[in-house]
Amino acid sequence: MKAPVTFGRRRAILGLLFASITINLLDRQVLSLVAPLLRVQLNLTNTQYANVVFCFLLGLTLAQVPAGALLDRRGARWGLPFLMLWWSAANALHAAARGALGLGVLRFLLGAGESGNYSAGVKVIAEWFPPERRALAGGIFNTGSVVGAFLAPPVVVFLASRYGWRTAFLLPSVCGLLWIVPWLVVYRRRAPEGPAAGAAAASPVRPIWTRRQAWGAALMRALGGPVNHFYWYWLPLYLRQERGFTLEQIGILAGLPFLFGGLGNLAGGWFSSFLMSRGVTADGARKTAFAAAAALCLASLAVPLAASGGRALALISVASFGVSVYAATWIGLITDLFPQQAAARATGLAGLCEGITNMTFTLLTGRIVDRYSFLPVFLAAGLLPGLGLACLFLWIRRIERVVV
Repeated sequence: MKAPVTFGRRRAILGLLFASITINLLDRQVLSLVAPLLRVQLNLTNTQYANVVFCFLLGLTLAQVPAGALLDRRGARWGLPFLMLWWSAANALHAAARGALGLGVLRFLLGAGESGNYSAGVKVIAEWFPPERRALAGGIFNTGSVVGAFLAPPVVVFLASRYGWRTAFLLPSVCGLLWIVPWLVVYRRRAPEGPAAGAAAASPVRPIWTRRQAWGAALMRALGGPVNHFYWYWLPLYLRQERGFTLEQIGILAGLPFLFGGLGNLAGGWFSSFLMSRGVTADGARKTAFAAAAALCLASLAVPLAASGGRALALISVASFGVSVYAATWIGLITDLFPQQAAARATGLAGLCEGITNMTFTLLTGRIVDRYSFLPVFLAAGLLPGLGLACLFLWIRRIERVVV
């Protein structure tokens, strides 16, 4: 059944997408927040912890393209709840883990289930929102990721401190299962608005994979994504090991960079949309937003030199704001380049490339931190978005719809 486009329906669908990625990140963050306890109780080194995170990223990477294909063929109405059910069950089973091997297997399953959430959001936004509103809608949707990361520290630390780390995996899983009901009630596929929409839906998508724009967009996400993942998975350990924060201090303060990340998502989505409303082309508006984002990310370079933990958190918050501007603008970029019937597959390809860099960056982080320090990692986090900006000019060149 197809539904007409109304403001209220758009708002409800966007709200549910926001909730889905909030739950996604809440699930994802539990491990990093209980990592200080796991390292003691399960005798994990930084390298072993990095291997467990690698398993999650491996599942996330390998399932990107299949999940995108599932969503393009079956639609988001049934595809997204299927994925939500999968990853909620996998997250709940973490409570039964007894060592690094069990955690690794369950992280792989969690990653495979979570792989399609971002692709589903991009596909639905491309289907339901006009071009000038997609970056803002994408920013609101992606803000759910940093809201989940912001809420996770106080919620998870409270549950782990009061009831044990195993219990901390269960509550987010229940939230995911409850989310499925309103999604099935509210979401319907958008009704086509005329012959052109039907013609677009029938157009082939395979030639997109041969276009330089697809690979340019994929490289941009591959270079920006690891920065967010670094903060999601390693910030609590950094604050504990390098800055001497207690678990309670982590619960109170570790969410601040993600709060600024949420503001960055909104600012990134608003900024390019504002420029377009003033007559700036999509090409000019997106490039301006990406350049500003890359400049803000340079704050990571100064984190290891900060004189106090508070100043380090402030610099990380600026960098988190910047990389979130980058991520929100990327959603607008992908919907500018590709038609909605191919958006999930194009996003899946980008997710595959991002997964490869995420896995590499994560394994290197564990080994570098064990042997040296966090300094080289923060330097890389500051420079990667700038390399992504270079890919925009070298591979995509001009932002306009790819003809298939």
